[in-house]
Amino acid sequence: MQSLFPRTAPRLLLALSAVLAAFGAHSAQAQIHVESKTLSNGMKILVQEDNSIPNIACYTFYRVGSRNEHEGITGLSHFFEHMMFNGAKRYGKGEFDAALDNAGGTNNAYTNTDTTVYQDWTPSGALPLVLDAESDRMENLAFIPSVVESERQVVYSERRLRTDNSNPGTLEESLRAAAYMSAPYHWPVVGWPSDIEGWTIDDLKSYHAMGYAPGNATMVIVGNVKAADVFAIAEKDFGTIPAHATPPPVRTKEMPQHGERRVEVHKPAELPLQFIAWHTVDVKSPDYYPLTVLDSILTTGQSSRLYRALVDGQQLALSIGSGQDDTMDPGLFTIQQQPRAGVAPQKVEAAIYAELDKLRTAPVDAAELSKAKNQIIAQLYREQQTIAGRAQAIGVAEVFFGSWTHVNDQEKLINAVTAADVQRVLNKYLIPSNRTVATLVPDATAVDPSAPAQGTPEGGAQ
Repeated sequence: MQSLFPRTAPRLLLALSAVLAAFGAHSAQAQIHVESKTLSNGMKILVQEDNSIPNIACYTFYRVGSRNEHEGITGLSHFFEHMMFNGAKRYGKGEFDAALDNAGGTNNAYTNTDTTVYQDWTPSGALPLVLDAESDRMENLAFIPSVVESERQVVYSERRLRTDNSNPGTLEESLRAAAYMSAPYHWPVVGWPSDIEGWTIDDLKSYHAMGYAPGNATMVIVGNVKAADVFAIAEKDFGTIPAHATPPPVRTKEMPQHGERRVEVHKPAELPLQFIAWHTVDVKSPDYYPLTVLDSILTTGQSSRLYRALVDGQQLALSIGSGQDDTMDPGLFTIQQQPRAGVAPQKVEAAIYAELDKLRTAPVDAAELSKAKNQIIAQLYREQQTIAGRAQAIGVAEVFFGSWTHVNDQEKLINAVTAADVQRVLNKYLIPSNRTVATLVPDATAVDPSAPAQGTPEGGAQ
């Protein structure tokens, strides 16, 4: 998704054509090749050998995110993003981090609606250490009550920082809660406050056993290694971990929307803010790439349609962005706008709809369509130039699209999008009865969200 605030600089856009030209020649002859092995317990290992630098990137994708939760335990996937750094059997609290640091590496993790991903970046000589530590926390994660309570405060603090005390964060949470009535994308990845306060040790143990097992994991290693060596170490470290049942299917789907929904959030703020979202598709849908191209046409760069019309031309908005969700279940296409001082958000909103109507009646011309595709393809190849970016791309292709080979198909799929495809998805999804509009209204009298609510825990700094 395009960020609301950072915009692509003109000089970068001019450079994109040169980047793409370079990759155009390269990509036709340099498809990514991955070696694959599935252990008897169901864990999948993907290796892409790259000897250009003496390092590795190891990304472990667990197919568990906030969509696998339910009311009462929302936010648990994100909690395990934190808990997996708090000690197991062979590596106590902080010892994995210290060992990686001593080996010249580092690590991190992230959570979204569909996955939890752990990332290690190290010199290639640290491969045995990384796999030993990752297998330890998969099999032997510790649930020490004092550590759980300490981490609960950290997670609560993160929620207050990024959602409660953030105007964009609060507005996005309200938008998604209004747009989704039945699907689990209704609740935030970080979790509802009362659920964060209420998780029990039994909740944590059950959720870890359900989601963080070998059969639900895909490990991607890119870098200066031999695939046979990786498979041998993985067999030793992970092969003896018993297989668990994979998470139950997510049965609840979003109900069709039958009319526009609107929500207002009143908070202290300098300026209004508005998010407009339409229900669209999952990543496997044939309409996913046309929507991605539509996103680029609308807001990528200062030559994009909405930027030229609303920021430069009519000077109604300070910033504008858009994006199509990359999700396993149908996601949202969202446009975000911040009006200039003195401009009502409704005036900018009307101008956005007017620009969309222009695109409905007159198809995008060949040059504009080509520019949008080039921007997307150039970004894809830029991301894959690092071993970390390639590990991320291979893992996403395998987990979200069903096979790592999708990495090699993306350019073809993007280039296949036509002007008629863009018009079709615009007319199919971006319609009034399918949209939700969330507006942040500046209100100096609104309750200060930074004030701790009675009964809620105080968290330390993240």
